Amino acid sequence: MTSDPLLALRPWEAPEVTSWGRLPMNAVDRRSGALPLDGDWNFRLLPAPDAPVGGAWSTAYVPGVWTMQSIQGADDLPQYTNIRMPYAEFPPLSPVYRNPTGVYERTVDVPAEWTGRRIVLQVGAAESVLLVQVDGRPVGISKDSHLAADFDLTPFVRPGERATVRLTVVKWSDASHIEDQDQWWHGGITRSVLLYATDPLYLADVTVQAAYSGELRVDCRVRDTGGVLPDGWYVTGELDGRLLAQDAEFDRANVEDERVSDFLGEVRLHTTVPDVRTWNAETPELYGLTVRLHRADATVADTSYHRIGFRDVEIVGRNLLVNGERVYIRGVNRHDFHPLTGRTVSYDDMRADLVLLKRFGFNAIRTAHYPNDPGLYDLADELGFYVVDEADIESHDHAHEIADDPRYLNAFVDRVSRMVLRDKNHPSVITWSLGNESDYGANHDAAAGWVRRHDPTRPIQYEGAAKLDWAATDDASDIACPMYAPLEDCVAHALSGEQTRPLIQCEYSHAMGNSNGTLADHWAAIESTPGLQGGFIWEFWDHGILQGVNDGRPVGRGGAGLYDNGVAAPGHRWAYGGDFGETIHDGAFIADGVVFPDRTPKPAMYEHREIAAPVRIECFKHEGIVLGNHQHFRGLDWLAGEWELSLADGDTVTAPAELPDLRPGATAVVPLPFEVPREGGEAWLTLRVTTARDEAWAPRGTVVCLPQVRLREAATVPASPENRSVEVDADGLLVHPLLTAAPILSLWRAPTDNDELGGTALRWRTWGLDSLVRKAVSVREDDGRTTVVAEYAGTLGVVRHRQVLTPVEGGVRIDEEAELPAEFHDVARVGSVFETVAGLDLLEWFGQGPWESYPDRSAGAPVGHHRVPVDELFTPYLRPQESGGRHGVRRFTLSAPDANGLTVALDEPRQVSVTRYRAEDLTSVTHHDQLAPRAGCVVHLDAAHRGLGTASCGPDTFPSYLVAPGVHRWSWTLRTL
Repeated sequence: MTSDPLLALRPWEAPEVTSWGRLPMNAVDRRSGALPLDGDWNFRLLPAPDAPVGGAWSTAYVPGVWTMQSIQGADDLPQYTNIRMPYAEFPPLSPVYRNPTGVYERTVDVPAEWTGRRIVLQVGAAESVLLVQVDGRPVGISKDSHLAADFDLTPFVRPGERATVRLTVVKWSDASHIEDQDQWWHGGITRSVLLYATDPLYLADVTVQAAYSGELRVDCRVRDTGGVLPDGWYVTGELDGRLLAQDAEFDRANVEDERVSDFLGEVRLHTTVPDVRTWNAETPELYGLTVRLHRADATVADTSYHRIGFRDVEIVGRNLLVNGERVYIRGVNRHDFHPLTGRTVSYDDMRADLVLLKRFGFNAIRTAHYPNDPGLYDLADELGFYVVDEADIESHDHAHEIADDPRYLNAFVDRVSRMVLRDKNHPSVITWSLGNESDYGANHDAAAGWVRRHDPTRPIQYEGAAKLDWAATDDASDIACPMYAPLEDCVAHALSGEQTRPLIQCEYSHAMGNSNGTLADHWAAIESTPGLQGGFIWEFWDHGILQGVNDGRPVGRGGAGLYDNGVAAPGHRWAYGGDFGETIHDGAFIADGVVFPDRTPKPAMYEHREIAAPVRIECFKHEGIVLGNHQHFRGLDWLAGEWELSLADGDTVTAPAELPDLRPGATAVVPLPFEVPREGGEAWLTLRVTTARDEAWAPRGTVVCLPQVRLREAATVPASPENRSVEVDADGLLVHPLLTAAPILSLWRAPTDNDELGGTALRWRTWGLDSLVRKAVSVREDDGRTTVVAEYAGTLGVVRHRQVLTPVEGGVRIDEEAELPAEFHDVARVGSVFETVAGLDLLEWFGQGPWESYPDRSAGAPVGHHRVPVDELFTPYLRPQESGGRHGVRRFTLSAPDANGLTVALDEPRQVSVTRYRAEDLTSVTHHDQLAPRAGCVVHLDAAHRGLGTASCGPDTFPSYLVAPGVHRWSWTLRTL
């Protein structure tokens, strides 16, 4: 038996114990004037919570997880699982003999000026069970890895003296079973620790309701450490200089009210703001609210400051309304994450996250799958984001058992209610979420009931409840928020006449690797189908941890500068599941974000930016260009524009653009800015839209979107054959001085994560597409043309491939035909692949770009003239795979610094990729530090290329983006510069 009373409770195996000695959650921010306790603490890592603490101390940095720090004697490293728990015990049990437990200890000099004050310790977050002691005396216990825990230390410390604070953090517990989220498992203190003091008479809570009409109600709760409230106290409020009135019914001095007692004072303040500036994600107007608690002599005992926004959120029929407007939710799921510190994020990190999202057209965040760092909500208020605030509940591996388990009832209600109490005053929070992937049971209903009683101003959502019946009206979700629902099912539901509530997918496009196919198709359906209102992409980050290749450990806090543009420095790599020696893991499934671990945007971000464009070119009419304002609340005065005309047979010319004064939803015709020649090749008009002035999230001149319209179709100019022959070798392969490998047929790509996890890659390998054998070659020359016919044999079928090589001025025209058998009903690509000599290091092209694009992810890549060094074309997705493709390429040039090189003209816009890697190079490794780039270029020209989809988690690409069997034809001309 242990003599430690906290350990005697064994809270890590008692689900009915959610806290002991922990103060109630509230919305009063105590960071101002607090004594920060961040920094180096003495530290010991024990094998289990009841192991002796004896031995030498190391140091650990707080806030931070021990799994990411190089701590002497600490060998517990990060582990990634998605659904399954990292240990075999069933709830509520946790491992008995292997339960890493961190003991943090430091001395604190309690300020002498705090004499007579109430002294409180706040631990911002600890994963997963926190036990607090001061000078060896037990203070309290807390569970819930993602919310702060406050403890009253007044009986345990003396101002002017030194105290020893010990924080014991147990990694595994009964609570771990409801924190089974798709993320790395860590252990430690992940948010700041601080000590603060209040007057014995203090504000216990402040609840703000600021309506779109300008009406403001502030409910204040007052307590005193002595229990009985002193006579004569009162509360005042000030809103940007405007004094708030006090409601008589809550005036303790005048009325007797059952809500007011000697131990709890309640006051309601109110005002109505004329001509109020309302809050929404486009114009996030904030006011400063100061609440002061006064003693009887009018001196101030306590103060609470809030930045508030006036806005309404309601559901009317099947529409979610903000300030009476049906808004589109262009959202992303976001974890608290950093590649060097794990779960610990700084204010600057969070601001950089939200600034980046804002620049790429996102307006909403789901805090997956727990309340995020408090600073995130302040930033969301300021920068303008709609937030779905999600409770720290996910029991993925044991969802069905736990949802109705009364042993977990308190934990469900506790986690949801504390989230609401902390975040209720943020205008950015428009919806409460009861958690994620935890089935549906009585525990959810209990939590929902508490929220609906406490905060009727916001809707509740929970995917587990709504998935049973999207049209239900009697469950714990006010929103139908499915996860990866097929688009056709969503559209059918919206058109069925049975829809009863908004349909906003909590996850709908999985960003693992080269992914987010059909994103534009989804939004075309959402914007054209009443009842569909958007959704949240999974997710923001690739959760790669920077790892030293030689020692296999996380680099930690000192690794800044060891990565750039998504690429880790030599000797380092982005680690994912299994890279830390763990046997139970889920591999690269943790790398599923729209940004790389260093926050570099993936190409899919540009797709989203264009889909979310606030101003768009609706069409091209004879009288001019039709522009539309696709915002909900804002005009176009904050934007500037420039017209760009790209001609296929010329350069790009520009002219200033004057944007019309358009209210949201309106359109206007503006004159065509250029006189387009009657003859020539394609002509494309792009409106480069930028910020006209500095915004909180972007300096003046930041690109917002690039809407585009084609003004003229392509003109076909046939190449004239020459009276000479084309050289081929004995195998019928083209001989060319700039090619090291002649063009051959290609049906295979290095499988994307969607290909692998969705099962198509296995099917391709079964067919033998990764190892086609070229045979049965016949070569015939006829009137200067050389015809080469070959068969490419797979495991199950044979593809007949025909090349006709025709000499033309400066080069050769290659007409190709491939006949796929019926067995090959869905291949990766049909096209040509060849390799070049070294030195051709610059790619210039006319087509879509400049960033990577694919057939079902190309809306964000405008047609134009682009140039990018070959080494920058490849996209370094964490697990090497097909990448670097450009869709809709009409022609391209590969050149050396001396301007020598080759140029290729295609018969029609095609998918092209130019990288340093063959498909087999990419499939033979697991990380980029294992890749060796080739000196020359590997070039793919595809007649057809399969879409990307999101089948690693969710629907595959649409049938229209599949590569079907039958005859495929393409032609191209190769010339030397």
